[in-house]
Amino acid sequence: MRGSRLLALGAVVATGAAAPAASAAVGPLSQASSLSPFPAACNGAPQNGTEFRNTEVEPYVDLDPTQPSALIGVYQQDRYETGGANGIGTSISADGGGTWTQLPPAALPKFTRCAGAAPGSVGDYERATDPWVTYGADGRAYQMSLSFNDTRNLASAMLVSTSDDDGATWSDPKALIVDTNPHVFNDKNSITADPHIAGNVYAVWDRLVFPNERAGGVSYLTAAAFRGPAYFTRTTDAGATWEPARPIFDPGQNDQTIGNQIAVTGTGDLVNVMTVFRNDNGAGRKGGTVSVLRSTDQGASWSGEIVVDRLGTVGVTDPRDGAEVRTGDIIPSIATDERPGHDEVYAVWQDARWTGFQRDQIAFSKSTDGGLTWSSPVRINGDESTQAFTAAIKVDDSGNIAVTYYDFRNDTVASPSLDTDVWVLRSSDGGASWSEERVTPSSFDMRQAPFASGFFVGDYEGLTATGETFKPLFSMSDPATDTFSTTVAAPFPEATIVPEPAPAGLIARDFPVQRGKPTPR
Repeated sequence: MRGSRLLALGAVVATGAAAPAASAAVGPLSQASSLSPFPAACNGAPQNGTEFRNTEVEPYVDLDPTQPSALIGVYQQDRYETGGANGIGTSISADGGGTWTQLPPAALPKFTRCAGAAPGSVGDYERATDPWVTYGADGRAYQMSLSFNDTRNLASAMLVSTSDDDGATWSDPKALIVDTNPHVFNDKNSITADPHIAGNVYAVWDRLVFPNERAGGVSYLTAAAFRGPAYFTRTTDAGATWEPARPIFDPGQNDQTIGNQIAVTGTGDLVNVMTVFRNDNGAGRKGGTVSVLRSTDQGASWSGEIVVDRLGTVGVTDPRDGAEVRTGDIIPSIATDERPGHDEVYAVWQDARWTGFQRDQIAFSKSTDGGLTWSSPVRINGDESTQAFTAAIKVDDSGNIAVTYYDFRNDTVASPSLDTDVWVLRSSDGGASWSEERVTPSSFDMRQAPFASGFFVGDYEGLTATGETFKPLFSMSDPATDTFSTTVAAPFPEATIVPEPAPAGLIARDFPVQRGKPTPR
């Protein structure tokens, strides 16, 4: 099936037309990736674990504010069961996502050996993961990778490459941090260019420090245990130089942050969303919380932790047999209204409080004061009877909100496949009401996805916007796992979803106790 659908490597991938979209407002799917551009055994050393070749997962996307028809999509290329991928793949579009060109290795950022990094160079690593891309106000693009070794040693680094031609070519990467100590691992990065100040770009991640060895991700079970502070750096000269990376929040011993992501408000404030895991019960906070940090000076200084709410995820499984599905269960998503003078901030995450902690749903909370205070979370997905997961949120140029996510509403327990769909929610009234539309013309089988602590299409997905048109980029298996984009345009359908308040009377001990996940993911 795959060979008949895809053009040669590096060619433009045509817009799919296999089935009509469910709504006139949702365009047809366009395939953004295809076969792997990397040669076999390109890592520089034999690798551990199963390699899922020709798979593209965990995409992210952004568009050029100076030329909104130009998009860059990034994703993990050739995922491994044991963490990371052979490299970060990149696809570019010059027509708003109607068609895509998948870059060959020679044009990719040199984040790994497979992507062309020379021995001893900045990008000389065996694997890469957690791809992220952002455009600055001047049209310069920044791509970020967590690059690391699986066998040669346990080094890890945060690398950034830039492009001034909408992703067609990329600079040699610069290292924001490098750790060769086997007791340290950098994880779950994101990068955000300031939409108001050209040349200002902010990078953030968690830096895991272990007592004596990485121990396959079980060091949190030891008495000494690990630490996982949020680390931050910025450039104010468009990536020519970066400040030394530094911690901006440390929850303490045996605790960690994860899923750090910065958004910039219309008033210029920075808001960093994160999940904070605490493994003791000080102040009744054992478990996970969705929290934020704020900066009013472009990242020079940061506030303390501001709790949005507890994290109530229970994870996702195949309803037929309980097989694990790896999702964005611990990764919140944040968006701001970037229009001048606006201070609205929105967050979504997975949470099961509405189902008696039986099935994850999509939780939504908002702030109207730049992240200082937050509303009580509400459920916004359209079908409470099924599991909903891996949400992304974005605000368009008119202040409208979109949320994309996956669910299993078209699956049945009797089905040998795990029938999965992508949906988009839209709100034109700040989240008071929502419309919902199906993005996938037909369901795909999640069981065809790579297996990495569960069937896996990504801990997050991409969503950007121009005007009143949203542009998602997501992964699905049909049966090969590739990335796809579409457009979700105005006008909005009639709003039919009224958010559901959280059940009354819940207290801390009602929530499942979530531990951190201190292992390469």
